[in-house]
Amino acid sequence: MTRPSMGRRKVGSTPVELTELGFGASVIGNLYKVTPEHDAQAAIEAAWDAGVRYFDTAPHYGLGLSERRLGAALRDRPRDQYVVSSKVGRLLVPNEHPQGVDDQGFVVRDDLRRQWDFSRDGILRSLEETLRRTGLDRLDIVYLHDPDDHWRQAADEAMPALAELRDQGVIGAIGAGMNQTAMLARFLRETAADVVMLAGRYTLLDQSALDDVLPAAQEHGKSVVAVGVFNSGLLAEDRPTEGMKYDYQDAPADLVARARAIAEVCAAHGTTLPAAALAFPFSHPRVINVTVGMRTAEQVGRNVELHRRHVPEALWDDLGDRGLIRPDGPTAHRPGRRP
Repeated sequence: MTRPSMGRRKVGSTPVELTELGFGASVIGNLYKVTPEHDAQAAIEAAWDAGVRYFDTAPHYGLGLSERRLGAALRDRPRDQYVVSSKVGRLLVPNEHPQGVDDQGFVVRDDLRRQWDFSRDGILRSLEETLRRTGLDRLDIVYLHDPDDHWRQAADEAMPALAELRDQGVIGAIGAGMNQTAMLARFLRETAADVVMLAGRYTLLDQSALDDVLPAAQEHGKSVVAVGVFNSGLLAEDRPTEGMKYDYQDAPADLVARARAIAEVCAAHGTTLPAAALAFPFSHPRVINVTVGMRTAEQVGRNVELHRRHVPEALWDDLGDRGLIRPDGPTAHRPGRRP
């Protein structure tokens, strides 16, 4: 049975609205391991049935595999009922020297390779190719993807090109997605970006976005989509253990200990570490969505259940009082999970 739809929040001053929970499609691009076709399609169907209506992908994810799979699962559904975002900045071009398997974390053939390109022509070409792969008529949000080493071209060529398409009604909203905060704050302050996708920098273990991205979003009335909220897995289990990952690497012992301490406080408040990890980003009023990678229908079900679980407002105060999260975080803005 279809569950009630999730709450929706607007992207900046645009007409685009996102469900609070989003489907991250990197893993169905065979991130780290093969995801069978039937598992990928079942995951998207389960997300749909649970009320998720925001789906994020990118050419980078599986050298186009994620875009193809997502498009195939969505293209026969009512187009005005869901939001799709993809990314630009990495063109997929023929690989003249294939080795057999992609070397950037995706278990796919490397007949193609990624080529950085934040030029106006590169952006337009990337969008055209994404529409072809997905089979969709439009993209609702387009992000510049990891422009860390390409600020000038991204700011001077790519973002104006996207802004022109947005102003023409071709795209609903535009932004940038990165793992760092400093450049994302510049995009919010200095460009026409409506939204940024913030990876891993406003979580229970890392609140560095409070120094720049979140104040910039607040000042300019723009929005933040939070991803990487489990910090590569360390916050994904009720009881963190040695050997878990943090930011794609083995978690340092001090962070494991801190995660365990946070988990104990969560338990004392009648909730769990992963439920709190999903709820925490909403403690800031500019965060409108949390998107998580979901490989199977079972993972979708778990994340939806975690998202709907009650997380008491007093948890943030307690964590702040114990020095486990920054005191200028939730209690300084808006306690609790809902707007």
